[in-house]
Amino acid sequence: MSKLLIGVIGAVAGLLIAFIFIYQAAPDLMMVEDESKYSFDETVEVFEEEVREAGWSIAGSHDMQEILEGHGHDVISIKIFELCSSRYSAEILKLDDERIVSPLMPCRISIYEKSDGNTYVTRMNSTLMARPFGGVINEVMQKAAEETEEIIEKIIK
Repeated sequence: MSKLLIGVIGAVAGLLIAFIFIYQAAPDLMMVEDESKYSFDETVEVFEEEVREAGWSIAGSHDMQEILEGHGHDVISIKIFELCSSRYSAEILKLDDERIVSPLMPCRISIYEKSDGNTYVTRMNSTLMARPFGGVINEVMQKAAEETEEIIEKIIK
């Protein structure tokens, strides 16, 4: 075999291995989950208070346990919150080209119990997800992520 062919095979194998690794690691990189130091109800209460104190608003919330119960399903407590900082939202939504990320808005945070009896807080890894966009989107999402992490830090272990 020629050295060129061996090099090409090595490069393809390397790319394939890298792709498999990234594919396997992606869910853990894209989402962040932390255990709360409070019960479910206390976590929700403290979280809502911290959001308001930070100057953010809760644009909406979804009690998925209640919604699914209405459809005959039994799931453990879970609430999904949609957080909004008008300051950050306006920076992105006033620009035509940046509106492409509007499906990621508002910021979503989930608070739920697991079968282990503990309460968890999950959110998208906005810091990582923002980087590929660059420019204004990256800048604004980095700031927003920093502030939401400050809110969450007050309720997790």
